Amino acid sequence: MSNKTPKLTVVGAGPGDPGLITVKAVRVLESADVVLYDALINTTLLEYARRAEKIFVGKRKGCYAYHQDQINELIVSRAKSHGHVVRLKGGDPFIFGRGAEEIDYAHPFGIETNMIPGISSAMAVPAYQGIPLTKRGFSESFWVITGTTKAHELSQDIYQAAKSNATVVILMGMGKLNEIVSIFEKENKQDVPVAIIQNGTTKNEQFGFGTIHTIEQVVVEKKLSSPAIIVIGEVVNQSVMLASIYNEVRQEIAS
Repeated sequence: MSNKTPKLTVVGAGPGDPGLITVKAVRVLESADVVLYDALINTTLLEYARRAEKIFVGKRKGCYAYHQDQINELIVSRAKSHGHVVRLKGGDPFIFGRGAEEIDYAHPFGIETNMIPGISSAMAVPAYQGIPLTKRGFSESFWVITGTTKAHELSQDIYQAAKSNATVVILMGMGKLNEIVSIFEKENKQDVPVAIIQNGTTKNEQFGFGTIHTIEQVVVEKKLSSPAIIVIGEVVNQSVMLASIYNEVRQEIAS
């Protein structure tokens, strides 16, 4: 057992670019005794935790290093045996990151808990492609929705989002793309622009661009896969980088 106070800090690592982690998060990593990190974090960030034990607890292509109940138990056991545990999670831990669940689990064990927000991929990844989620005259709001629920089903919120004029950002939705496209088509949104951005903000970033009508073909041609973010809405065309591509797509549809 450690003489240190058992402590958990859930930290957002940002969307992938290591420069997008916060100064406060870096300072916490420097003080960590143990770092439990996920698959989507940039591992160069672990260099800040020079004296810490580092344990990979993430998921890659459906393969779990640890299941969630095991991660919860590991947080508690390491906090009691080592002191300060940093749970390093991609993006922002409170946006589809299960950070709140881990804090809820640890707190009853007498472990001090803290949370440091991160820059969410839902906003940063589109921004890196020049896509504003809101813009006067085009979008007054945006939805951020998980494509796949805890029950591995499509989120019912997508049906409501498809009826609105808001920008729709879907995380963890690549496996449900066909269903998503069908929902928007039923709302007569075939010509609405869509961007799919894979490995956003990293050196491996790739993107595909089209409309609800064409995006599935684009995904096949570009060989896009998870992890990726789906952005649906007129603001996609407001990107200076993508505007010329969108005009070409519209011309192809019209011809």
